[in-house]
Amino acid sequence: MLKYAALLLTSVCLATVPLSAASVYDYTLTSIDGNSTPLSTYKGKVLMLVNVASKCGYTPQYTGLESLYQKYKDQGFVIVGIPANNFKSQEPGTNAEIKTFCKTKYDVQFPMMSKVSVAGDDKAPLYQFLTSQQDNPQTGGEIKWNFTKFLVGRDGQILNRFESAVTPDDPSVTAAVEAALKK
Repeated sequence: MLKYAALLLTSVCLATVPLSAASVYDYTLTSIDGNSTPLSTYKGKVLMLVNVASKCGYTPQYTGLESLYQKYKDQGFVIVGIPANNFKSQEPGTNAEIKTFCKTKYDVQFPMMSKVSVAGDDKAPLYQFLTSQQDNPQTGGEIKWNFTKFLVGRDGQILNRFESAVTPDDPSVTAAVEAALKK
């Protein structure tokens, strides 16, 4: 009887352990307006996930991100901006303040999400997956700064990672987006 109870307890415990995510489509974020946004909404599109900040030396990349989005959006390309305040408090605003800043300063049209943490003990589950070297050996590793860009294929798999200093109009970014759109 004791053996049976131990086996039953083990089975129950194993059933509650979440399995590793297979793709970014397994995650849901909250839009900057407070709406639940499953990333599976973007299935079949090429995504670029970018942790953004309003008071960073890289903030002018919003211009390049918006240009990239406008250039390729009709071909199935979406940029998702994900504000984070992890690096020198460079995104201190509320979601409403971030939305206003992005709209008035850079006329951002691509989807923006609510602020999350991309590093540390409170790292959002999506960023736990994106930075996992076990799940993503080619692109994993901790986020080093704002405006790290993850390019995700139509199947939800991470194709490339571009660090902060790589601008959205860099030829390597454009080439990677164009290659992903052809698949």
